[in-house]
Amino acid sequence: MRVRSGDEVQIISGKDRGKRGKILRVEPAKQRVYVEGLNMVKRHMRPQTGGARGESTAGGVIEREGPVHVSNVMLIDPKQGKPTRVRVERTDGRRQRITKLSGTGLD
Repeated sequence: MRVRSGDEVQIISGKDRGKRGKILRVEPAKQRVYVEGLNMVKRHMRPQTGGARGESTAGGVIEREGPVHVSNVMLIDPKQGKPTRVRVERTDGRRQRITKLSGTGLD
């Protein structure tokens, strides 16, 4: 995958199309990414009690980020601030991501 946690991306299709955010988590096996503040889903959580210290968490409806397929996001070029494709080059045995738009290295 050509995206990593912490990269800024733009959604290119779906209900959040055109919005930007930072990648929180990447799941390469499922080809999914979690983008901060986008694709929000509601989870109904039961109140949790117990534990060794007697901790408890409140229940209710909790909103959190849902997964987005990696093909539906594009990296943002750090130099120009526009969505761009990315190529991978190997220099001295190191893998480096290069933006197609301006040729800027991301790593």
